[in-house]
Amino acid sequence: MNQQKPEWLRVRVKSNQNTTEVVELLSKLSLHTVCEEANCPNLAECFGRRTATFIILGKVCTRNCTFCNVIKGRTETVDPDEPRHVAEAAAKLGLKHAVVTSVTRDDLPDGGAGHFAEVIREIKRLNSNVVVEVLIPDFQGDSSALMKVIDAKPEIINHNVETVPRLYPKVRPMAVYKRSLELLRNVKDADINIYTKSGIMVGLGESEEEVIQVFRDLRKHGCDLLTVGQYLAPSKNHHPIVEYVHPDVFENYRIEALKLGFKHVASAPLVRSSYMADKYTDAANSD
Repeated sequence: MNQQKPEWLRVRVKSNQNTTEVVELLSKLSLHTVCEEANCPNLAECFGRRTATFIILGKVCTRNCTFCNVIKGRTETVDPDEPRHVAEAAAKLGLKHAVVTSVTRDDLPDGGAGHFAEVIREIKRLNSNVVVEVLIPDFQGDSSALMKVIDAKPEIINHNVETVPRLYPKVRPMAVYKRSLELLRNVKDADINIYTKSGIMVGLGESEEEVIQVFRDLRKHGCDLLTVGQYLAPSKNHHPIVEYVHPDVFENYRIEALKLGFKHVASAPLVRSSYMADKYTDAANSD
């Protein structure tokens, strides 16, 4: 797509002292953030608010999704000190809402689920009042791995479907749409008190009806919270941007999703899975 990026996708990058402090703290504790690894357009804003989404289990992913900027290839040894370091960073940043995600680690026996659980428990050990949101991979459909995360009692379990099922072969060739939906249902079946959340990117070549059908599928599987954002190709080697979706369409998606019963919906071009994540629990708890 050669069309120039529209005005509504232009981000004014502003750095401040908080941004510098967050970068230094993460470096000191040898931590990674999805903000940096995925080249998120909201990085400066979030770091400026002293928030970050921690990415655990290394920086190298075992999947070959064509939309993602995270490195693929030879995976790293899991750092046993990482749960403690994430908890320390969350405490030092004064987080009320901590978001933790990971690369996909199909090479590990439980996909890294036990490590997720340790991170959740460590965060809670230092501050039991922190809302913990985890954005997890599908663990290849392993229900016992998923239960390790559920048993650690995070407030929110997020798993993104990312795109419409028709585009999975091109965009998420190692993922299964039905498996992702079943993961969300399995969370609710195991613990109704945990909020479930998912997200989808648009601009990859999907139709509006396909997007709304994904909303319906998510609600049928008990999904509570939803994000919808514009896909931005990290490079010319990634899946191309087919369309820059107008903000009016995003607003229509938000309205349609709320009609279907989601507790909270963030739908706008620059929305990402963990952007302003604390607003989700506020909205859901006030429902």
